Amino acid sequence: MSITASLTLEQKAALLTGGGFWSTAAAPGLDEIVLSDGPHGVRRQLAGTDHLGMHHSEPATCFPPAVGIGSSWSVETASRLGAALARESRAFGVDVLLGPGVNIKRSPLGGRSFEYYSEDPLISGVLGSAYVTALQAGGVGASLKHFAANDQETDRMVISSDVDERTLREIHLSAFERVVTEAKPATVMCSYNRINGVPASENRLLLTEILREEWGYSGLVVSDWGAVRTRVPALTAGLDLAMPESGEYSVRSVVEAVQAGELDEAVVDQSVERVAALQRFRGAVKPFNAEEHHALARELAADCAVLLKNEAGVLPLDPSADLLVIGEFALQPRFQGGGSSNVNATTVDVPLERLRARVEAAGGSVRFERGFNTAAPDESLRAAAVDAARGAGVAVVFAGTSETDESEGYDRTTLELPAEQILLIQEVSAAADHTIVVLSNGGVVTLGGWHDDVDAVLEGFLLGQGAGDAIAALLTGEANPSGRLAESIPLRVEDNPSYLHFPGEQGHVRYGEGVMVGYRYYETVGAAVQYPFGHGLSYTDFEVSDLTVDVRASDFALAQVKVTNVGGRTGGYVVQAYVATDAGPVRRPRRTLAQFAKVVLEAGESRLVELPLDRRAFAYWDVEQHAFAVASGSYTVQINADASSVVLAVDVDLEGDTPVRVLSLQDSVGDWLAHPDAGPFVLSGIGAVARASGREVTEDSDEMRMMASMPMNQVLNLMGGAIDGDRLLALAAADRR
Repeated sequence: MSITASLTLEQKAALLTGGGFWSTAAAPGLDEIVLSDGPHGVRRQLAGTDHLGMHHSEPATCFPPAVGIGSSWSVETASRLGAALARESRAFGVDVLLGPGVNIKRSPLGGRSFEYYSEDPLISGVLGSAYVTALQAGGVGASLKHFAANDQETDRMVISSDVDERTLREIHLSAFERVVTEAKPATVMCSYNRINGVPASENRLLLTEILREEWGYSGLVVSDWGAVRTRVPALTAGLDLAMPESGEYSVRSVVEAVQAGELDEAVVDQSVERVAALQRFRGAVKPFNAEEHHALARELAADCAVLLKNEAGVLPLDPSADLLVIGEFALQPRFQGGGSSNVNATTVDVPLERLRARVEAAGGSVRFERGFNTAAPDESLRAAAVDAARGAGVAVVFAGTSETDESEGYDRTTLELPAEQILLIQEVSAAADHTIVVLSNGGVVTLGGWHDDVDAVLEGFLLGQGAGDAIAALLTGEANPSGRLAESIPLRVEDNPSYLHFPGEQGHVRYGEGVMVGYRYYETVGAAVQYPFGHGLSYTDFEVSDLTVDVRASDFALAQVKVTNVGGRTGGYVVQAYVATDAGPVRRPRRTLAQFAKVVLEAGESRLVELPLDRRAFAYWDVEQHAFAVASGSYTVQINADASSVVLAVDVDLEGDTPVRVLSLQDSVGDWLAHPDAGPFVLSGIGAVARASGREVTEDSDEMRMMASMPMNQVLNLMGGAIDGDRLLALAAADRR
């Protein structure tokens, strides 16, 4: 018997709002479901409740945030994280963990970028799907967020994300679609913002027509905390559970709407069934091993850092050398962002301590200078550090942004490092023989003013509580860097395609860059960047060869490529496959990431890597057909070192789709000419009129080019009946798709 049959209307309405700040309501036969913030650590609050990370939470492992996992480009890393979070969730009695976030980094100024994977929806979708699958295999429900187009913090609760249909489908919904269809998350969390003027919580197109009817989602839709504006419209739009507890008003409004005949009780019953389905994630509390999870946090962190620059092989360091370490972050590491994902870490590795332990064990020494103070500029600290750098063989500067610079709730105002840190790096690099910069930041920073003066740059982003040990292992060569940039590093923030639109004005932010987000834009217009999407160095060398592409169907292909570690040590390599084409009626990016795979190879080892390219790898969103379409034509499959560097390429021809529009006389002459049946008839009729006046007209003639944009009904009037309009409509009447 359905659970709804045994409940009163009031009890059912109460189940559709929180029973507390972090739990659903209980009812006869239904236990409360405990939810907790994630997504890179369990933020379980037993005393004090908030959604901004301001109150105490129980100690838990702070794993690398999504900015780090995204830089790993590793399905295995994302899966291991999800499995570990399931174990910790069970230990804290958490049934649903709020994560992962798969929103797109359309602007590097986004204050919450550290919680999202990438500027590319394929990386976000693939890693998000792996995370959800592993988390739920461990008996804990996931909450895919923030649905959708929630890419900024400025005015996030009221802003309207004004985004066209193609951009929404190809960029901002794509990762959600992949995770929903592949991993089937227990819940999907709606965002605060409006989409094209309609609040996400009341957006039927988003929550029902796309999510449920098109993608086949059968799970529960939950609101972000406080995102529901009006309960009944949200419920009818497809939002099942309003969080947190929203008081008697929310319950009463649902009851009264049903009693007044304004709301079908079947809608209430359906949402109650979805809430009840979360009972499958109730489980016994099992302790986790904090030491093992800390070791895992270290291991995952080492897989996420990106080696941007390494001139003359200055890295890895000789562990027996005498080193000068500079920077507050070496002693007080920055390893996570602020806001609802902030984790009370079980322990934190200090980079200075972990580096010193390795160096001193090998007979070297480490000196330390603080160099700067994130609380206030202090010239004496910089002067002391620069003085110590004079004559130093190697200086390692730990730089980055502070937690107050990047957090949920507000966006960044600059991409530059603080001025005192830039000056410190400049002066240290002038004084020391070699200078290495280690960065800690939630979103990318520009490197202008100092990049060319230093020998190496290790971009650590935010790596969780094991960051200190991971960075020490990477610097000394105990671990080999294998991360790749999941977002471009621009020369200036002004170069980013969203710059003129972000964060919007007067309650609206226009997604004016369209599908040209991040590297898609930089590559298409040939704009220079500091480091391109996909860039990352290693302590070993790799070669790729023998690319083949087998077209298995009109719009499906299998690429294979051989990867060989030609260097002297084990390392990880990310195979990046892109597709480039001009086929179709829309402007395409110069290239688009179509598939990727990370492989770990021993020195001298080779491996054949398969890269399946499905239909979507070649498709664009057709706004006339309201569907993804593959255009007939030529495509180039490229294997790249990064978004800018093509290593191998193979051309393939695809038959694609043959959509034929059902035209009206209001459509242009050009559209009619493109129709396989009606086009020849139109050309023949216009040609006959032209010949009667002594002129010859072809499809490429100037007259036809001028006429191409005219509505067909105007041309028919000008032709004085020379073309039979009824015959035209008959030719176009059948939709031959």
